[in-house]
Amino acid sequence: MKKVIIRADASTQIGSGHVMRCLTIARNLKRYGCEVLFWMEPLQGNLIDYVKKQGFDNLQQAEQADLYIIDHYGIGEEWERKHRPYAKKIMVIDDLANRPHDCDLLLDQNVVPNYESRYDELVPNYCIKLLGPKFLIMRDEFIEARQHLRMRTGEVNRLLLFMGGTDPTNEILKVLQALEKTSTFFEQIDVVVGNGNIHKEEIEQICRKRKIHYHCQIDYMAKLMQQADFSIGAGGLTTWERCYVGLPSSSTIVADNQFVTTEYAAELGAVWNLGWHEQVTIDTYIQLLNSLPINKERILQMSEKGLFLTDTKVPNAWINEIMELLS
Repeated sequence: MKKVIIRADASTQIGSGHVMRCLTIARNLKRYGCEVLFWMEPLQGNLIDYVKKQGFDNLQQAEQADLYIIDHYGIGEEWERKHRPYAKKIMVIDDLANRPHDCDLLLDQNVVPNYESRYDELVPNYCIKLLGPKFLIMRDEFIEARQHLRMRTGEVNRLLLFMGGTDPTNEILKVLQALEKTSTFFEQIDVVVGNGNIHKEEIEQICRKRKIHYHCQIDYMAKLMQQADFSIGAGGLTTWERCYVGLPSSSTIVADNQFVTTEYAAELGAVWNLGWHEQVTIDTYIQLLNSLPINKERILQMSEKGLFLTDTKVPNAWINEIMELLS
């Protein structure tokens, strides 16, 4: 049995995206008979208990393994070289292309300018590079949803709000305030937060008062995305999840690492970019909400473009590359 250790963290500052996508990789590796362990630090807002409930124990220090998978913006070549004695192979998941890596396999699923060449000087010549949307990391629920897409018309009757697991810039509360002042009517509104959202109790109380559907740390996001007509969201991994199921959306940039991806996705017509969170106000969201009924064509085109960009042909093709590395 091959042993795999995944080094990733979640916190109120880091967010939950790294750990959540690594969970998808962990589940796939487990199906192939691998022993998978996580190595996460006990930061505020961590997901250690959540990951344990998913069936994966957490380490506190380095151990020998056949493969280390590193998904962490704070880790680069120095850490990887230091831990080479513990790992037969090293895989890195990155989005930034802003630091060198000592790894055998690198995965960056994002569509950005020059995505096919931007790691050429950052990894060893022997490193296998899995780049672009054909290597999207998708949970089973999204793969299933992709096979049962519904016809969209551009009309927005059902709205989905999700700003990532932690929502570090408190965008959900901005949108909830905007909804009180919009002239647009929605048949149903779903709000999704993660356990790491420090405002989740306040958000839940507001949702109950206004009869808005509230969801916390769920495993049926793809279903909600299927049912929604439009989503107000953040950049990052969920941008591609929305695109994958054809859900048109706006995107607020809430972290530095989301800037290039969100700008380029908007340039390609796959997302409605609202800009950097500090410039996105309650009025920004009011204007967005009020404009939805008169932008049916744009909304429909976003759905079509998102589906086109995320047409992976073979879902989770990266698993075959990882198993080849382990062989």
